[in-house]
Amino acid sequence: MILDTISILNFKNIRDQRLTLSERINCFVGDNGAGKTNILDAVHYLSLAKSMHTIPDKQCVCHGEESFLVDGVFRHDDNRQEQVVCSYTNRGGKTLKRNGKEYDKLSDHVGHFPIVVVSPADSALISDSAEERRRYFNRLISQLDHAYMAALIRYNIALQERNKLLKINPSEEMLLIYDGMLSAAADIIYRRRSEIIEQIRPLVAHYYATLSEEREEVDIEYRSELLTTPLAELLIASRRRDFFNEHTTSGVHRDDMVLTIGGHQLRKFGSQGQQKSFLIALKLAEYTLLTEHTKNKPILLLDDLFDKLDMRRVAQLLRLVDGEKFGQILITDCNKHRLQRTLDEAGAEYRLFHISNGCSTQ
Repeated sequence: MILDTISILNFKNIRDQRLTLSERINCFVGDNGAGKTNILDAVHYLSLAKSMHTIPDKQCVCHGEESFLVDGVFRHDDNRQEQVVCSYTNRGGKTLKRNGKEYDKLSDHVGHFPIVVVSPADSALISDSAEERRRYFNRLISQLDHAYMAALIRYNIALQERNKLLKINPSEEMLLIYDGMLSAAADIIYRRRSEIIEQIRPLVAHYYATLSEEREEVDIEYRSELLTTPLAELLIASRRRDFFNEHTTSGVHRDDMVLTIGGHQLRKFGSQGQQKSFLIALKLAEYTLLTEHTKNKPILLLDDLFDKLDMRRVAQLLRLVDGEKFGQILITDCNKHRLQRTLDEAGAEYRLFHISNGCSTQ
């Protein structure tokens, strides 16, 4: 998957820019706050119809404006070209068009233009709550499987409605209706999470060893109540607790994916370097899974690359992603000379863009 051109209008601090990208490595350099990451975020909108940060669309509109527009021309690995246009207005909301045709549901777009992001925000996968890890795997699996995404939407709607009922002391008959809806969706979610985690575990271990030259074994453990008991039984058993707490206390919305090193939690026992290497390995494993399932090489976004790794590991990463298994890459860094030197040492070909106040010069 290649993004040949991207046009950006009134998106964050980018007033009006059109970029023609290299099909391999594209580097965006400039001071902090210049707009480098905003370009990557615009690409993310074209792929997943939302920001790579957890912010509402209205916060992406350039100050003083009423709307933004991002227009991209993609080229698939079989050389087919497609145009994607994502726009937002404060009054009309968000629209997404593919080859001129507007989607009825934005979720139908997910997975057609795969993307993988490596950013400083990834540290939340280790340091924050289980919700962050569930959100990550939900996003990954949704790019692979539309049935999973549909089940997740159904589950969240049923969960929200069941929680409302628990606040008003509903009848058993009403609860059983929502129990059935939750259980049906949860079976799909649990099964696909189990399958994907089993597929990604050896890939993470492989990339971690390649990047870090560490001997410790890393792993991902999937923890879910459904491992031993069907959700229908769990919901019945937790009735009294649910009424007391006024929300649903059992289900896949409480699952966790525990990241480990040497059999211990990475958050507690991994060094900073080990944690960063694990996160990069996880994203490269995600890239491999997406390539295998979609038959398209995702676009790889490396935001603030040197925040994640030291010079040696960055060079190792760049040599790795410059190989045939990887496709188009977009990199941001605030130090032009450091990035150029590292790329030159890795023997990589690249196109360099200098970003200043939302404007690009090549």
